[in-house]
Amino acid sequence: MLAGIAAELRGALGILAKRDVQIPARHLSDKAGAGHAVDRPAALGDDCAAIPDGDGYLLLAAEGIWPAFLEGDPRFAGYSAVMVNISDICAMGGRPIAVVDVVWGTSAGALEPVWEGMVAASRAYGVPIVGGHTSARSPYNALAVAIAGRARRLITSFAARPGDVLVAAIDLRGTMHAEHPFWNASTGADPARLRGDLEILPALAEAGLCDAGKDISMGGVVGTLLMLLETSGAGAVLDLEAVPRPREVRELRDLCDLSITRWLLAFPSYGFLLSVRPEAAGEVLAAFARRGIASAAVGTVDGSRRLTLEAGGERQTLWDLAAEPLTGFAGERAR
Repeated sequence: MLAGIAAELRGALGILAKRDVQIPARHLSDKAGAGHAVDRPAALGDDCAAIPDGDGYLLLAAEGIWPAFLEGDPRFAGYSAVMVNISDICAMGGRPIAVVDVVWGTSAGALEPVWEGMVAASRAYGVPIVGGHTSARSPYNALAVAIAGRARRLITSFAARPGDVLVAAIDLRGTMHAEHPFWNASTGADPARLRGDLEILPALAEAGLCDAGKDISMGGVVGTLLMLLETSGAGAVLDLEAVPRPREVRELRDLCDLSITRWLLAFPSYGFLLSVRPEAAGEVLAAFARRGIASAAVGTVDGSRRLTLEAGGERQTLWDLAAEPLTGFAGERAR
């Protein structure tokens, strides 16, 4: 059974799409430009660029929206474009400042639901839209949003260490999108609660309880963990049965409409995967519990550079990053 789950995960679009990142990784590597590194003020491969600035960091990030999602549900796509950028900032221990957008549409009518969604998310999370680019004269519809934020102390993808406890935190107070692998725990939630839930991440960073992690993005828990391990030069054992999941996913087999593999690949509107020193794990779990966020210790980090899945007494290697890079971005330990 576990071998079948691993095969399905390895072939999933949400994970395979991460390999597209090898294109910028190649162009921005230390070997790019005839042997000359591209000048850059921040390490590459994190959820945001973290640029040292005063007593903290300026955070910059951007996200493009999957075209099929934009076509099928333009309002939620607009909402999600703002939401995922805010999640990137918070995942690095930061607080968002403002977003800008780039929107192309075939008509003014095509842009209306996109803008409705973006404005709804901006109001819900209290993050203003301060500029960008809009055109209603395009042969296609397209959307991207960028964000700025600030952090006092960072949570990064480069700091997972062997011996760390992997903590997954997911807001299960939502529903799965009818067509796409998106778990919506945001649009019906109280805005004050949404903002308070996100404040957990910078609070953990500033308290010195966590310095490594990522938000759970497209590719779900598994794809996100692979990226975290690649940049940290580490490996891990992931206990699939420990991953917080909705009641619809009771066992490691299809019992209802929502299968375990679909859940492991889903983008939750609130989801974070943290690599925590063992002595801090209890406090980190308690911080999420106080806000009603489902969280659990789901595995351990090791030095193998392999992601191994564990369930029902079985183990199965999903990916050997030493032999097969995923994004191509790796920290000093990996090199």
